[in-house]
Amino acid sequence: MATFFRSKVLKDIGVLQVPGITTDASTRSTIIGISMTNLTQSNIFVSVLIHDDTSVDGFYLKDVMIPPNSSLKPLGPAEKIILAPTNVISFKSSETDSMDVILSYVDIV
Repeated sequence: MATFFRSKVLKDIGVLQVPGITTDASTRSTIIGISMTNLTQSNIFVSVLIHDDTSVDGFYLKDVMIPPNSSLKPLGPAEKIILAPTNVISFKSSETDSMDVILSYVDIV
């Protein structure tokens, strides 16, 4: 198995759900870091959803407040999120163009 360390930047996320990482049928991804930053001068409420291979969406975070010009790092030091093949992690915010997300992850192929 090959292992690849990666990062991904998602800019100006708003009220529509935006996919961050989508695994294909032969890939597993382990998310090792998430940083979500409020770009606005007011509070925003953010959600992180996981879509699994049975077409079920579940909230990892739901409507969590991020204060103005602040960041949230929802993964603790010992915590990881595993995305099995054909899984998706998505992000959305309560305000238009209000959040940037940086993901750090490992692909196992």
